[in-house]
Amino acid sequence: MKKRIKTFISIKVVPFIMQLIVRFIYLTSKKVFHHANIDSNEPIIVAFWHGELLMQPFNYQKLRPNTLVKAMISQHKDGEAITRTVEYLGIGSIRGSSSKGGAKALISTIKELKAKNDIAITPDGPRGPRFSVADGIVAIAKKSGCKIAIFNCKPSKYWQMKSWDKFVVPKPFGTLEFFIQEPLDISNLEIDEAKTLIKEKMLINAIV
Repeated sequence: MKKRIKTFISIKVVPFIMQLIVRFIYLTSKKVFHHANIDSNEPIIVAFWHGELLMQPFNYQKLRPNTLVKAMISQHKDGEAITRTVEYLGIGSIRGSSSKGGAKALISTIKELKAKNDIAITPDGPRGPRFSVADGIVAIAKKSGCKIAIFNCKPSKYWQMKSWDKFVVPKPFGTLEFFIQEPLDISNLEIDEAKTLIKEKMLINAIV
């Protein structure tokens, strides 16, 4: 019984409260958007650091309010709570990561892109190291032929967790600067070259 209650709280109550908090932070903040011009007819691979993911649903919705996006989320039990939270914010999910369920998730992401839907990935998730770029995002970009759009969110004031990703929680009543760069085409690059380029671009507006 206790286990059922704990599970209910973790996958039902916590996500609902979390999305309310995220919405409150967004609504009470000044927003500044620095968005590159992106072809609305072409699906993209959205990339952002794991520690900056909290406000990215709003960054995406400002860019493409009428397009479906699905985020790759770990199959770990913590991933279920994240899945429920982002669903409240209009983001779908593909369960899997480089360490678990990776092959299935890779196939699913390519299918979504072929269907003209966008997908979102944290290249350093779900376990890090922080600011690392795993092979998965490169493989997806090469197999799908889609470009990678780098997303960042830089709040004027924030709390930073002591977790491996130094997770950022913006404080209310500040300023949120949202960045989306010109999409990267890595089709002609070797894997290591592509990973280096992606990391360099993602660090430009990152909270270090």
